[in-house]
This record gives sequence, structure tokens and C-alpha cells, in this order.
Amino acid sequence: MTADNRELLRHTLATLAYRGAKAIRDAPPPFASFKVSETSRTPVQILAHIGDLLAWGRSMADGSRQWNTSTPLPWTQEVTRFFQRLSEFETYLASDKPVPSPIEKLFQGPIADALTHVGQLTLLRRASGSPVRGENYFKAEITAGRVGNDQAKPKAEFD
Repeated sequence: MTADNRELLRHTLATLAYRGAKAIRDAPPPFASFKVSETSRTPVQILAHIGDLLAWGRSMADGSRQWNTSTPLPWTQEVTRFFQRLSEFETYLASDKPVPSPIEKLFQGPIADALTHVGQLTLLRRASGSPVRGENYFKAEITAGRVGNDQAKPKAEFD
């Protein structure tokens, strides 16, 4: 993996953190268990799955390739786990340790799937009556390495 590819993947994780933080920020307590149908996942189940994807991605990055299906925790703990998993993945990518998995595979598997699920959370926010404002993400202040809940404020939101 080239240094440029590694930096692009780190920026992608920061983008996931930014968009994920926006999707879960100020979610009302009932949101965690909201369902659009009898067979759909709840937001807390989706967030737990995103955490599993990030842990899997981290393990793919170091070559250990481990999958775990987590039991969902209460919402605030899942939010913490989401940012913790992002941080673990970011920390590994920011190091000089080898990454035996191809960057394209890391992106197309766990990271792209996690981005899809963040989109689901945003859609569920709207469906549950607590919409997230749209945003021109091109203008967003997203920086490789910033993967915690302390994201920059939006620069160009709209309704």
C-alpha cells in the first residue's frame, strides 16, 4: 500500500466519522429502537453492525482477518463503540505497520458497507421524525485522523 493510498483510506475513515457523527448527533432516545418494518434492523442494531465492520476492517488491515457479531449495547454505548472502532482502525493506518490487504478491498468491503449503513441511519432519522439537515459535504472540514465525536461544525447545511 502506498503512502498516498493509505492517506486516502485515512481520509475516508474521517469522512465516515464526520457523516456518522452527523447521523447520530442529537438523536432522540426513542430513535435507537425505531423500526420501519417488522423485519428491519433498529438504529442501535445498525450502529452495532457498523462497529463490527470497522473492527473487521481493522483486522483486515493487520492481516488477522477476524469477524465478530456484537450484541447491541444501549445507544450511548454503541455511539462510544462506533468512535472507538474508528479510532482503532485509524491508529493502525496512521502507523508504519504493514497493511497486507489491498486498499481497494478494504474500501469496497467494510468501509463502503459502513458508509451505506450511515446513510440508512440518516434515512431512519427522517422516517422517525427527527431529520438530519442536508449538507454540501464537499465544503465540510474533514481531516484525516479526526475520527472522534469532536467533528467540525457543518459549513454549508440546507433543508
